[in-house]
Amino acid sequence: MFRTLDVSASGLAAQRLRIDTIAGNIAHSHTTQNEKGEASPFQRRLVVLEAQNNAAAQTRGVGVTATVDVDTQTPPRKVLDPGHPHADAQGYVSYPNVNVITEFVNAMEASRAYEANVSTMQVTRDMIETTYKLLG
Repeated sequence: MFRTLDVSASGLAAQRLRIDTIAGNIAHSHTTQNEKGEASPFQRRLVVLEAQNNAAAQTRGVGVTATVDVDTQTPPRKVLDPGHPHADAQGYVSYPNVNVITEFVNAMEASRAYEANVSTMQVTRDMIETTYKLLG
């Protein structure tokens, strides 16, 4: 039963990272320059979830590891705005490859997954408490 808590805890940490990454993507959805002040749009961050590599994986559940990757495949959005300081020679500004609606949907999904892990932990805790009551 304690392994269940470990698996759920790794899920909580992974979903928290997803929500933090999504919040950063939304916050930078109009960032057209890098930290050096050069005209370079922010690139969307993605969280990649993988099963933890564990010898006990064949007989028991495993947790999850989460890493943040940068989406370099999706091109930036081009918007015609000749007055913008970061406009190119044709008057187009390169905005980040962040779709706010997609980010909100991903945030709702991550929030639901977080809640599911919390519920699993609560049920496991109740089972442990019931077991202790029966034993002693």
